Amino acid sequence: MAEDDLTQIPVGELETVSQLLASNESIQIAFSVMIIGIIGISIGYKQLSRWVGSQKFYYQKPHFSRFVRRAILPFFAIALITAINIHIQTGLLFGEDLSIVGDEHISPAETFAKILNTFNILVIGYTISHLIPIALNKREKTELEKVDFDAWFEMRGFIDDGDDLFHKLYTWLPPKVTPEDMDEEEFKELLKTKEGMLELEQFRTAKGNPIGGYEKLVDKPFEEWKKSERTKYEKYYQKCISGNNQSGRKLKPGAKPDEIFPIDVWRGEKRINSYEPIIPSSRPPGYAKRKSEGIPKSAKQIIPIGIFLVTILGVVAWWGVDLIYLATATGGLAIGLGLALQETMQNYFAYILIRKDKIFLEGERIKLDTGYNGYVHKITPRVTYLRDALNESIAIIPTRQLVNAQVINYTQGIKMVPAIVDVGVSYLNDPKQVSAILVKVGKRAMKEVVDGKGRHLIRQIRCPYLKHNQSSCGCDKDIHVDINQPVVRFNQFNDSALDFSLWVYVRDYGAQFKTKTDIRMIMYEEFKRYDIRIPWPIRTVYQGDEKREQEEIDKLKDKRNEVIDKYGIGDIGRGSGEDE
Repeated sequence: MAEDDLTQIPVGELETVSQLLASNESIQIAFSVMIIGIIGISIGYKQLSRWVGSQKFYYQKPHFSRFVRRAILPFFAIALITAINIHIQTGLLFGEDLSIVGDEHISPAETFAKILNTFNILVIGYTISHLIPIALNKREKTELEKVDFDAWFEMRGFIDDGDDLFHKLYTWLPPKVTPEDMDEEEFKELLKTKEGMLELEQFRTAKGNPIGGYEKLVDKPFEEWKKSERTKYEKYYQKCISGNNQSGRKLKPGAKPDEIFPIDVWRGEKRINSYEPIIPSSRPPGYAKRKSEGIPKSAKQIIPIGIFLVTILGVVAWWGVDLIYLATATGGLAIGLGLALQETMQNYFAYILIRKDKIFLEGERIKLDTGYNGYVHKITPRVTYLRDALNESIAIIPTRQLVNAQVINYTQGIKMVPAIVDVGVSYLNDPKQVSAILVKVGKRAMKEVVDGKGRHLIRQIRCPYLKHNQSSCGCDKDIHVDINQPVVRFNQFNDSALDFSLWVYVRDYGAQFKTKTDIRMIMYEEFKRYDIRIPWPIRTVYQGDEKREQEEIDKLKDKRNEVIDKYGIGDIGRGSGEDE
């Protein structure tokens, strides 16, 4: 719209405000008192906020603390403005009757009162716009607490629970009939002892289902569990401020950047790390804040802007400004900004879709149709960072391109990745004996290959720890398909060897590399024990004494046949009815 048109926008009563302020000294004093008072309240609010942020209750009840901090400033501001308004309405401020000549006579007291009411409305709108997201965030955190409780129940307690909390709240009831995959006599024997009952409680069927059921020992186990979690957080907080932590120094509440997690962030960190205990001072200062950087505004964060804009428009309309003219004046500007920010908005909404549909998340391993394979390091409304698995590079890709790209996610959904080890053996070895020994290698690997925390890397129907009445490490979780491991395949007759492959399924993409290394170590031991030979490549006429080699190999023939009797040969030679 042209500049001449803008001058025609009707502004109603706004044109009397400047005249009013200049017309009377008492009004100017009242207005100055209000501005100075609000500035003083703001300074006091900052000091109070700093004090609240350094107190223990700020960390234990962060939502309540944020609610109070947001409400204090508006409360005192409204009280100040209302007090001045009362003086006006009761005639204590103005000693004379003033009017401003225009289309109609307007009382200065009424106009100034309207200005004060405008301030009150804006403050109330600002307050509501910021308190609603806090309430919604509190509700969301409460829902996440229930998710944590369900995970706690599924895991039969967290690692850092004290005094076997789970069995204080629930008791296990055995099934009335013998479960599948278990002998009836064995089932009856296990029912007779406490250790046997514990083993039955931890038993999983071939499909991964538990047996029996649980009965509550208390009326509200969820509330008791919440008390336990708050107690654990209390211990965490005390270790932080006392210096009894791995850094050896006392962490200061309210420090910038933050060094202590509030309880809601503490719960979130536990959730991300499979509910393992949070070690005080295990993260650098400001870790939680830096982790949230680059995340675009969610719906809850946009709510304050929307509510406040609506409040401003309502106030503007109340003062007599024609919103139609205002909308027309700003329409062209909005169109121009929309065209200029087209790609930016595409990236933003692409981010929203990726987050909403959970196509991939930070930390997951993906492969793009361009061939790049790496971990999702960070997703922002503008670009997404992919980190190479060997940390040799970072790919920076516009987020909007990932919506239309073909993405292979190695982490999400079925958390099973094959770890395949190929090996060639001599033609003089019996393929059935080799298959049996490879099955033995695979079964050893399933039990022995673990990470630094003692958790199995290879997925299994039933965690081996359960046989010793220990908690499962999780290797028997998240199995959505029927698997029968290890899998041995006789691939082909090669030029110089019989080619075999050993397959096992690991818990994630990165676990396959250590698993393959450990399998090769076990394979070397077993091949040496049973004289399974890995031949040199044969490129010329063979000059060896084949008869002598065969006699040497046959010396351990009976020992290898014992392996066949004990471990079988996998599914080789059986009709599977399907191709791999």
